[in-house]
Amino acid sequence: MWIADQWKDYEVIDTSKGEKLERWGKYILVRPDPQVIWDTPKKERGWKNMNGHYHRSSKGGGEWEFFHLPEQWEINYKDLTFRLKPFSFKHTGLFPEQATNWDWFGDLIRRANRPIKVLNLFAYTGGATLAAAAAGASVTHVDASKGMVNWAKENAAVSGLSDKPIRWLVDDCTKFVEREIRRGNHYDAIIMDPPSYGRGPKGEIWKIEESIHPFIKLCTQLLSDDPLFFLVNSYTTGLALAVLTYMISLELKQYKGHVEAQEIGLPVKSTGLVLPCGASGRWQSDNV
Repeated sequence: MWIADQWKDYEVIDTSKGEKLERWGKYILVRPDPQVIWDTPKKERGWKNMNGHYHRSSKGGGEWEFFHLPEQWEINYKDLTFRLKPFSFKHTGLFPEQATNWDWFGDLIRRANRPIKVLNLFAYTGGATLAAAAAGASVTHVDASKGMVNWAKENAAVSGLSDKPIRWLVDDCTKFVEREIRRGNHYDAIIMDPPSYGRGPKGEIWKIEESIHPFIKLCTQLLSDDPLFFLVNSYTTGLALAVLTYMISLELKQYKGHVEAQEIGLPVKSTGLVLPCGASGRWQSDNV
């Protein structure tokens, strides 16, 4: 498992009964987590002194309950700064477990000793975009949500990265990739974090089990002659690590490199165990 264990402003304090107790800077949140199927005693004081609690509804969805929590605040990861604000469906605008991937590809970019162009698809609030830009890459950030792209721009500004070569685009990822192929554009690295399910601007249905392999295949047409890395993130429970590995290795077999897929996770302070938080498939060049 790849573990995001370098955080200072974030930690999973405890887990029990379908929920996780987290510290985001100086604020304590309780949020549901489908992986937490154990029923252990809630001894940590934060369970009774939280600043926000997302209550899941039996009818689907849920709602926040707040206790002295600001509308937004900031936390840092190394040299990066992120603005947080609780919004629909339990999220805060950041997936802390992804830091293990930021460290991995940031190191690759710095070691490459050449200009690196990165394409970040389904780019959300820009964690990967900021990490790549801070490491010295030029980044094209694509997300279908204007609100998410604006949030990512705010994160870049508070991280002191506004002057970095980042292209911000509100677009359907598949349509954008198809246009880039027609334009003859290429990238040295591709990051994708596709949803399990989604709808395109014209009602197109995205189901990751059906769409992910054709999309990976499509994206490889954008790779340069000497690509550096290719990263696929998945939060879909049914997508096995072996499947991730096979899809990526199958479509990048013409390049000299190797593939590995692992669960990504966060350490739990109270137990010393690791909470699984999804999976990542990584291809990297053998030339680094």
